[in-house]
Amino acid sequence: MKKNLLGLLLVCAGLAGAFVAPAYAAVEININRGNVQPLPIAVSDFVSNDGVGAQISQVIEANLKRSGLFAPVNRAAFIEKISNPDQPPRFEDWKVLKTEALVVGRITKEADGRLRAEVRLWDVFGGQQMLGQQFYTDPKNWRRVAHIISDAIYERITGEKGYFDTRIVFVSESGPKTDRKRQLAIMDQDGENMRPLTNSKDLVLTPRFSPNRQEITYMSFEGDQPRVYLLQLETGSREVVGNFPGMTFAPRFSPDGQRVIMSLQQEGNANIYTMDLRSRTTTRLTSTAAIDTSPSYSPDGSQIAFESDRGGRQQLYVMSADGSGQRRISFGDGSYSTPVWSPRGDLIAFTKQSGGKFSIGVMKTDGSGERILTSGFHNEGPTWAPNGRVLMFFRQNAGAGGPQLYSIDLTGYNEQAIKTPSFASDPAWSPLME
Repeated sequence: MKKNLLGLLLVCAGLAGAFVAPAYAAVEININRGNVQPLPIAVSDFVSNDGVGAQISQVIEANLKRSGLFAPVNRAAFIEKISNPDQPPRFEDWKVLKTEALVVGRITKEADGRLRAEVRLWDVFGGQQMLGQQFYTDPKNWRRVAHIISDAIYERITGEKGYFDTRIVFVSESGPKTDRKRQLAIMDQDGENMRPLTNSKDLVLTPRFSPNRQEITYMSFEGDQPRVYLLQLETGSREVVGNFPGMTFAPRFSPDGQRVIMSLQQEGNANIYTMDLRSRTTTRLTSTAAIDTSPSYSPDGSQIAFESDRGGRQQLYVMSADGSGQRRISFGDGSYSTPVWSPRGDLIAFTKQSGGKFSIGVMKTDGSGERILTSGFHNEGPTWAPNGRVLMFFRQNAGAGGPQLYSIDLTGYNEQAIKTPSFASDPAWSPLME
């Protein structure tokens, strides 16, 4: 059973019937290779008595295409029109179009008003059903059903968890550059369903999701005093984490959601502290005359990546969760900042400034294997999708009025602009919703 943030029930079950998913399917994508050839897939309009079936199939198709792993077949070329998704399709009609996988479905309304969504995924050349599921939810949740179905298809073909049933919290920016208004906003990962979380009167920075998915932490200059806040997404209530002397930067949750780690500036230098959210006690982890900031936990909570200029310019460091064993891991030309540990635990994403450009890159956790994914006039602030396969960041192009959000996968070949109603910066990707 799944439950969305509004308390609306969404239930998933397998589709019973004669067409059982085989133990092994010929259709698959090996996403561990460098440059993956997108898989030809057809997403038929889901059968329905109104337009919601077509809307759901269009969202599914857009999600799969945006991942860079799937190449949706042009609907205008479809030979067969699916009218009964319970029956096997005419595979020969789809083979002619070189389709390797086919998605069909049906949307109906139950007597109690709930929406019922059924989906089947077919291996066209193998002539086998790969997936059969059905979902029940409030009709207002139709977009979320489309995202969940997209995740199921992604996982069945790639063997990895999807990332479509997620949200992004970010800083929404509006107004002229000399009087820019900034407020927190949240949206689905595809840029839809955006809504503000704060007003635009006070400067807000660095929003970050809690692992429990219901809470974010961020910094605000409310009353010209920098403070770290916790905001409950479901209720809208918020509280101050603590009042600290000096400046507070870059708050982020620990993997268990019980602590917030941040950088506190005092007398010109900044050090990293953790705060236990239950006892509100703080622990100092670094003690230098430099600026240590942007801490990020490893997924198991045992290590912390951070940036520091203790060596003369910004570089990346790693230490144990108790502050011991501090060691530098970045040694390339230029300066490094905003380290973020991958949810998979294998990579650290970063921003790199070198040669007059800002780049988004990744490296192994010991600093080896550095790879630049994208470079430009100003790229910054990477955040990971929960499956550790895609990054989102913000970009300011030369001469542009403001920043915009982009995503890119680990191959560096699939860069996508994320449309937002206003300028947008500092994104943070949620875990998968439940």
